[in-house]
Amino acid sequence: MTIHNEGRIPAADSIRADDIQAVRKLQEAFTDIKRQLARVIVGQDKVIEELLIALFSRGHCILEGVPGLAKTLMISTLSKCLSLEFSRIQFTPDLMPSDITGTEVIEENRTTGAREFKFLPGPLFANIILADEINRTPPKTQAALLEAMQERQVTVGRVRHRLSDPFFVLATQNPIEQEGTYPLPEAQQDRFMFKIFVKYPSFQEEFEIARRTTALMTEEITPVLDGDTILDLQQLVRRVPVTDHVIQYALVLVRQTRIGEPGVPEFVQEWLSWGAGPRAVQYLILGGKARALLHGRTHVSVEDIQALAYPVLRHRILTNFTASSEGITPDTVIERLLSTTPAREGELTRDPRFQKIFAS
Repeated sequence: MTIHNEGRIPAADSIRADDIQAVRKLQEAFTDIKRQLARVIVGQDKVIEELLIALFSRGHCILEGVPGLAKTLMISTLSKCLSLEFSRIQFTPDLMPSDITGTEVIEENRTTGAREFKFLPGPLFANIILADEINRTPPKTQAALLEAMQERQVTVGRVRHRLSDPFFVLATQNPIEQEGTYPLPEAQQDRFMFKIFVKYPSFQEEFEIARRTTALMTEEITPVLDGDTILDLQQLVRRVPVTDHVIQYALVLVRQTRIGEPGVPEFVQEWLSWGAGPRAVQYLILGGKARALLHGRTHVSVEDIQALAYPVLRHRILTNFTASSEGITPDTVIERLLSTTPAREGELTRDPRFQKIFAS
């Protein structure tokens, strides 16, 4: 899709002169991370970019893909590139909340001889958490993970324990074998910034995978960024300016998904039973800021919003039976929205189709 002029950057630009060097450093780090990952992971450039955008936006991700697509290897290798502590949790139907948050045990104090409680941290006390097959564990354990994601803390007994920062949760789901699973409700999926599809590799990529994995090849990963630098870059993302036009574009995209609201297109009324909430707009803009920095820009464009519309919206809109019977997926609806919503500055506000949305 052709992208046009996005308008002037607001005068109250919050990117400082000393931030320009940090932007260059981030772009160089992005290139270096992709080069490091390419030593182990073949392809999946788009997935890697979306993971880094979520990380620098302080968001979390759901990765969906069939077994054998190197989701676990990709995430563990990424943690090595970022010099962060990695923890993998294999979710099962018998997993309890204390198995992931930690538990209190009674320990004897050798000095006083008194018995006292001591907290033993669980696997959530790491920087990058791989929640493998999150839909295979009961709601109580899912809720414990979601509290950690939202509050960045866990509660054991009456005591709250702060989690390390940065804190990044990557939950995986298998799109097949849904029997005996506990699918995340829409309200809980909304806590995740992105839902990323990990797809099959191309012929040449799979050829390279087969060649590498059946030979004696070992690759050393060199850390690119540390935790403190990542925290600084997360603050830098927040300072990236965004024009009113880009915010309006993100708002119009999201508000067109809400059934029963003014200005909703007919195809949305026909195909959706539920639309996206305010978090979708927030994550589109935050993700757009991070994507702009990764590409060496200090402002957000409509192109950034369009590129992130799929991972932000696909788990926040719910198709109905009519859409399912016609083979319509959330990605089909998003594609239609992107093709029918004008991107040029000024066209959006002048188009009579969207006057009801602006007036609502």
